[in-house]
This record gives sequence, C-alpha cells and structure tokens, in this order.
Amino acid sequence: MSSPPGTATCSSCFSGENGGLHGDDDRSIADPRCVQCMRSDPPSCSSSSSSSLGFDPIPLKESEKLWRVITAWAKGFSIGAGLKGGLSLFSIIARLRRTRLSSSSRKVFSNSEAIALAIKETLRYGLFLGTFAGTFASVDEIIASLGGHHRTAKWRALLAGLIAGPSMLLTGSNTQHTSLALYILMRAAVLASRCGVKSKRFGKYCKVLTWSHGDIFLMCLSSSQILSAYILKQESLAPSYKSFLNKHGGKDPVILQGMKEIASGLPFTDLDLIEKYYNSTGVNIKLDPEMKIPCSIIHGNQSCSGHVMSFFIQAYKRALPVYLPVYLIPALIVHRQGLLKRPYSILGKGLLGTARSSLFLSTYCSSAWMWTCVLFRIFRRCNIPMVAMGTFPTGLALAIEKKSRRIEISLYCLARAIESFFTCMADVEYLPQAKNLKRADVLIFSISTAIIMHCYAQEREVFRSKYLNVLDWVFGVPPSPGETPRRKES
Repeated sequence: MSSPPGTATCSSCFSGENGGLHGDDDRSIADPRCVQCMRSDPPSCSSSSSSSLGFDPIPLKESEKLWRVITAWAKGFSIGAGLKGGLSLFSIIARLRRTRLSSSSRKVFSNSEAIALAIKETLRYGLFLGTFAGTFASVDEIIASLGGHHRTAKWRALLAGLIAGPSMLLTGSNTQHTSLALYILMRAAVLASRCGVKSKRFGKYCKVLTWSHGDIFLMCLSSSQILSAYILKQESLAPSYKSFLNKHGGKDPVILQGMKEIASGLPFTDLDLIEKYYNSTGVNIKLDPEMKIPCSIIHGNQSCSGHVMSFFIQAYKRALPVYLPVYLIPALIVHRQGLLKRPYSILGKGLLGTARSSLFLSTYCSSAWMWTCVLFRIFRRCNIPMVAMGTFPTGLALAIEKKSRRIEISLYCLARAIESFFTCMADVEYLPQAKNLKRADVLIFSISTAIIMHCYAQEREVFRSKYLNVLDWVFGVPPSPGETPRRKES
C-alpha cells in the first residue's frame, strides 16, 4: 500500500512494523495511518502530515479505552464459555446416551442436575477468561495513562498479566486448578526458552531446547509417571483426569487393584472379584494366587497380541467423541470468517484431525498394555520399577500427531505428571511443607500469565500464528514491537 504524496511517516512505518503483524508483514512502503502518531507521547512523525490525514497526535479517547476493555471482556467470556460449554455439551450427550443404553437405575446424580452443573461451569469459565481479558486491558490502559504509553511499554504487559491472574478464583474459590496452572507455566517456559534461543546473551545456553524430538521425550517421561499413578496411586491424579484415564484405560477398578497388589508385592485380596468380573463378560477364568506376572489379570484368556488388537478397536471408538469438540469448536471460533467461504475445506481438515488424534489416543492406550506385557514376560516379574519402565515407551505414540500439536500434548501431560509426582512426594512426607501451601495454583498461573503477556507484547515472533491470531482478536494487535497490545484503530 503506497503513501499519498507529501505524507511523512515514522521509521517504524518504513520497517513494516506498524500494524499488528510484526514479522508477517512484507510491506516496505509507508503506511499513511501511522499509529504512533496517535499516542500520548511526543510523536515521531510530523504534525502537519498527521493533520492532513485527519489524525492528530492525541491520546486515545476515554470512550475508546473503555470500548477496548468491554470488547476484551466479551471476547474472553465467549472463548471461555464456548470451550467449556462445548465440552460440557458433548459430555451431556454421552451421558444421555449411556443412560438410555444402561439397564442400571443407580445414578450418582440426575440428568437435570448434570445439565445444571454444566451450565454453572460454563458460566464460571466464561467469567474467568472474560475477567482475565478485561482486567489485563484495564490495567494496561491505566498504567499507560498514568506513566506514559512509551515509557511503560517494556514492563506494562508483565504487570497487567500478573494482576489479571487471580481471576482464576472465579472458577470456584475451593476448586484447585493445579494442572491448568502447571500447563500454563509450561507454555510460559516454552515462550521464555524461545526468547532465550534468539537472545545473543543466552542463545548458546538454550540450544538444547531446540531438539526436534524433545516433545516426544517429554511425553515418554510424563507417561511413565501418569500411567504408573493410574495403576498404583490414582489418588495423586486430579479427579477429572483420573476419570479420563479410567475411561480410556479400559480396565475395571478390580483389575487395576490386582495389578497394584502384584506390583507392590502385596497379597491378593480381590482375585475372586476379578474372576467374577470376567465371568460377567462371558469369560471363564481361574486365577493363580502365586502368579508372577499379571497378564491373566489384565486380559484374561486372551493372548497379549490378541488383547492389544481388540483393545485398540474399542479405544478408537472411545477416542472419537473426545476429539470432535477439540477440533470443531476452535474451528467455529478461530476460522469463523473462513468457515462461510470454504466450509468443506475447514470442516474436512477438522474431521481429518479428529481421526488422526483419535488414532494417537487409541494407540497410546493400547500400547501401554502392550509394552507392560512385553516387559513383564521378558523379565518374568512385575514390580513398581517394571511398571514405570513399561509405561515410558508409551509416549512414542505421540509421533502419530502432527508436529504442531505434539508440544501442546506433551506439555499438558507434563503438567499432569508434575502434579502427580509432587502429590506422591507429599504423601510420603518428602515434601511436608507442600501441604501448607494454599492456592499455589493461582500464584503459578499469575506468574505464568505475566510471562506470556510480556512475550505477547514484546516478542510476538515466539508465538505460533494460530495462537497469535486468538490473542490479537481478544486483546488487540500491538501497534509496534515496543508497545503493549491495544485495540486496532477502526
């Protein structure tokens, strides 16, 4: 886009940094709508040129600042409520389907109570993200007004992100979100490491972070802790995640109890219950109390290879409903405009991604049983180290996922693994002070969001484009690399 004759512009306009793309904009000609000329600090462009275009070098109006805060709150609320509501909707549909198919009349709570709880959780998460976005925008504008937009640009987003973090309390004052906080911390660490790699001072120390298969290694490491806890110490896992593992692990609790007892060297207490369970499925089996490996407990009369194949088919059916909302709901939010122009292309990619991610999850779950069986049979024993070693290579299934999703999944699982690990350490009193920390999740989340929002304001190139698009939509596009996010000028 060329500049009208006689229009002067500042240096950031010629560098292609004006606007919100920073690194994605190839323009080398000046943009006549120089945003820097509209700031409260001394303008870097000529006043006459700005006046000739109808833009005087004056601060943003109070109404514009208020509008930025309101739109940030509304967009944050829509994302939080949309994501949580979509997941709750699929959960309710699955529950209603199970209710129709189940002959049992025993229920923990009714369908109407489940729907009411889903609505409440949807509103809570909407308020959480809406308040976070609105608080960030408010603090950003207040500090800019009091301290000067350019003078506070280097640290304003850091402080605003820190102050906005306690909005997590809106999800419930007694609800701990340690896993979420740790995941956001992992995301902040990744962004900080990317900044370190490009830094002249710290770049040589951060080269190890550029290892292309580091995400798979992290997944293997996380799997060893998570899956071991799933078998040996489920109470160290968050209730929602424990429920997820119990569903996709595909094993009855009495089977897991039998594995736990043989791995821990304890005498069997529920062998008769395991036999009754298999009898209820049409499998007649008599378990040996003196067994050394738990293969007959895990898959009854099936061979190890036959069990893996049959388990994989069932696991794939369980995985499909999990990933449908993961792909389709973001498509409605991120690609809302393109969805009208090319619906078949976008929906086709969503369905392909669903099939691929379902393949990953089903392979991950079935390979967990495969690797443990292989290891048990090779060494002819089952103990806690064997369980940890057997679940480590399960993380290799992550290679099925596309590269852009691997780091997300591995960081999510790493956060769950860290939470489980420290819970186990606290339970055996290796970390006695950990139990005294109240709402450490809010503190971790606040520090993490401070780092993330600082990177968003100052180091935009360390973000992937899809996340940058969402942040830009909610908070506004930064007008230049040295300024914090503001709403795009209309």
